[in-house]
Amino acid sequence: MQLHTALTPFHLAIAVRDLAGARAFYGDLLGCAEGRSSDAWVDFDFFGHQLVCHAVESAPRDATSNPVDGHEVPVPHFGMVLEMPEWESLAQRLKAAGVRFEIEPHVRFPGQPGEQATMFLLDPSGNVLEFKSFKDIAAQLFAT
Repeated sequence: MQLHTALTPFHLAIAVRDLAGARAFYGDLLGCAEGRSSDAWVDFDFFGHQLVCHAVESAPRDATSNPVDGHEVPVPHFGMVLEMPEWESLAQRLKAAGVRFEIEPHVRFPGQPGEQATMFLLDPSGNVLEFKSFKDIAAQLFAT
């Protein structure tokens, strides 16, 4: 599989219990600019993609996990593949903010095809996010 060089932005809508908490997490902590909004939802520029947080009374989550490289990876989850300096900066910022990680920042599959830096965390509504990076995204993202 080949990495597309001109990807179009994805759109993802998620359930959140509290828009103020979503604004603090996605806007203030992650640095995502806010777009359109109403009393029931808010758009964020999620690293160039459209993330819409919809307020619901209880964010449903049928959580499970899958063993990957010695960790129980939470499923479902979403996130971003970042350039390594951006991933490292985000990991440092999240640690400094006292964020509790589901899986601490670390390198997975060291020395193997697909070696990657990764970390997992929860937003205030329990949505699981993964941020990852590769030394060479184009060569390693789909490496087998």
